[in-house]
Amino acid sequence: MHMRPAAAMHRSISLRARARATAIAAAATGVLAVALGIAGCAHGRIAQPDACRSRDIPDADIVARVPFELVDGRIYVQARVNGQGPFRFAVDTGASGMARADAKLVSALKLPVQGSATNSDGINTATTDTVRIDTLQLGGLARNGVEAITRDYRSHSTPQAAFDGILAREFFADGLLVVDYPTRILTFTRKESVSPGDRNALAYQRAFRVPVSIGTLQTEGNIDTGADIAFVVPKALYDRLHGGPLQAAGRGDMANGKVDSWRATVPGPIRIGDAAFANAEVRVVDGYPELLVGAYALRQSTLLIDQRSMRIAVCPH
Repeated sequence: MHMRPAAAMHRSISLRARARATAIAAAATGVLAVALGIAGCAHGRIAQPDACRSRDIPDADIVARVPFELVDGRIYVQARVNGQGPFRFAVDTGASGMARADAKLVSALKLPVQGSATNSDGINTATTDTVRIDTLQLGGLARNGVEAITRDYRSHSTPQAAFDGILAREFFADGLLVVDYPTRILTFTRKESVSPGDRNALAYQRAFRVPVSIGTLQTEGNIDTGADIAFVVPKALYDRLHGGPLQAAGRGDMANGKVDSWRATVPGPIRIGDAAFANAEVRVVDGYPELLVGAYALRQSTLLIDQRSMRIAVCPH
């Protein structure tokens, strides 16, 4: 029988031991890498940006930051027209175009008639004159050459709710509008955004109709800061909710007319992003085309509207 020298045997054993140690180390490294990968994925999910982070905007990134009044749930700010003022303007995300001008403001500033436009309140349409505003300014945000629909708004308002004009949604079209209801501060910036991948970002195709759930029912709701109500529910939609009996609420004012309405309570909850409303009092209107989410539903939240990304966030306080 042939025997290997002891030194050779020792070297062979050492080589095998080192090979086993190397294999074990490699396996451990692989397990660690997998573990780190899993942890990284989990961390990525946890760290998904929240759209509501954008309500905190650094001072250096702000174009306009102004206080606002709340009257009957509506937002009122102080704006300048053609270098004069300030004048009281409502901020109305339910209004199309750039702006509206009350007949009294048009007369006082001798704003020239520019043409005419047709507008709708969801049920009725009307054609009215438009006027030209050379400069319309809110804080550091100014628009030039504004065409504004004009009509006599004051005669349809209480003295406390009267206004000189409206800043409509296109006034804020090229940035992020942040309406902080609890602090009553309105901010506009072009540096921050609500991105499609953000948590709590609600997408819309038609301004500003976002996903809303009522109990198990999925629908869309129109976010309208100019509506002095919490929710308007079309009668056809209410019938699908199997809600309680309706109580007559009289005639309701629309921009272009009046409608019959009923009062009801919807157990829901009605959910818009992270905001939830249980046992919500709603107005039911026959023939109204869509669910409307008005100013009273937003009073405990910060509303973010980014028309560049077509995203909205409703951030409860």
